[in-house]
Amino acid sequence: MASQNQNQQDEMAIDKVNSQLTAAGDKIANNKKIIIWIVGAILIVAVFILSYLFIYRNPRNEKAFEAYNKVELQSFASDSIAAEQYKQVADQYKGADAGKLAALSAGISLYSEGKYAEAAEYLGRFSSDDPILNANALVLAGDCYVNLKKYDEALDAYGKAIRKADGNSQIVPRVLLKEANIYDEQKKFDKALECYTSIKNDYPQFQLGNGMDIDGYIARENARLAK
Repeated sequence: MASQNQNQQDEMAIDKVNSQLTAAGDKIANNKKIIIWIVGAILIVAVFILSYLFIYRNPRNEKAFEAYNKVELQSFASDSIAAEQYKQVADQYKGADAGKLAALSAGISLYSEGKYAEAAEYLGRFSSDDPILNANALVLAGDCYVNLKKYDEALDAYGKAIRKADGNSQIVPRVLLKEANIYDEQKKFDKALECYTSIKNDYPQFQLGNGMDIDGYIARENARLAK
């Protein structure tokens, strides 16, 4: 019976994570300045969490997951309350698997609040063996730096995300678009052109979804360089 109750709690925790991350993704997507999550990211998060729920062994990890699951099972009135709860777990269990997950959740909640510097700090604590999940966390960290106008730090995070994504056809071209936007802001039109050309050559099936095709961006950058 105890095992059955534990399994039910694990399933509830996973469902709650999916619900909260989906809501966070919706809020972020509504920010026209950036594009954060990709199709399937939420499913990857769920699989990642599911695996950890069943493989932690040592007492500290067990306590960390108990604390994390307790937070996950709560209903929060605001992102601010959620962030504080996740931060407590992340701070108490630094380095533990559940502590890393709590840092990711804290980063998402803090981003939703517009607390970009703090969000970047907690996102920086997250790591996993899943390259796609790692890449998405780095993308969100990069978006934090963009909002802070720390463009070099953003480019560094985006570069790491591209390396982690290892040619993923959804993540890499979206990150290249983000990099191009920064280069345009910095008047480095040759660098922006490289990003758009890479999308055209390496990811021809990628859809921009804004009514403008990649050739239009390439033509724009060439025109800027010709001036």
